Amino acid sequence: MDTTTALFYVFSALLLFAGFRVITARSPVHSALYLVLAFFNASCVWMLLEAEFLAISLVLVYVGAVMVLFLFVVMMLDINIDLLRQGFWKHFPVAGAVGAIIALEMAWVLQRGFNVTAAKPMAGSDKLPNAKLLGVEIYTNYLYPLQIAAVLLLVGIIAAIALTLRRRKDVKGQNPSEQVRARAADRVRIVKMAPVIEAPSVPSADGNASKGQA
Repeated sequence: MDTTTALFYVFSALLLFAGFRVITARSPVHSALYLVLAFFNASCVWMLLEAEFLAISLVLVYVGAVMVLFLFVVMMLDINIDLLRQGFWKHFPVAGAVGAIIALEMAWVLQRGFNVTAAKPMAGSDKLPNAKLLGVEIYTNYLYPLQIAAVLLLVGIIAAIALTLRRRKDVKGQNPSEQVRARAADRVRIVKMAPVIEAPSVPSADGNASKGQA
């Protein structure tokens, strides 16, 4: 067994352990952290397979952005774990059967779709790096599907913004166009007024006499 094979088994074992702990951990924060560990081990496996672009994308996109968002949401929400776990064993047989069917379907698709002995390397793989070859393929042979995916993502972003946009009357807002057109003369007005001088108060004689009698 060489070093690459040993590292593959180590990373694969850690990946399986982290994936199992994602669904068995009692705390949602721990589950998210175990998912981060699973992503890191998956990226290490892809590095061993010389798929460095997929490994870096997994770390930057999922670990650096998606999982951070998950952690913020989980820590900000007050989730009642005991309420979520109610009826777990009641629905476990059905969930286990569905999971087994999905696993068998995925195994069937992977066994029929991947044939390592018949796989052919990409043209020019000896001269260009993996990331550059992927970019050439995407922006030449798969440019049209890429544009469709970009449009779908744009529609999803616009729909999310439109659904979450709420106008409240009790919130003070600003109009940027009015702020740009604002002038100093519109904000400050200098008024010249005559000074008003109040005469000092003089104590009366009756007041002094009453104090002397007291």
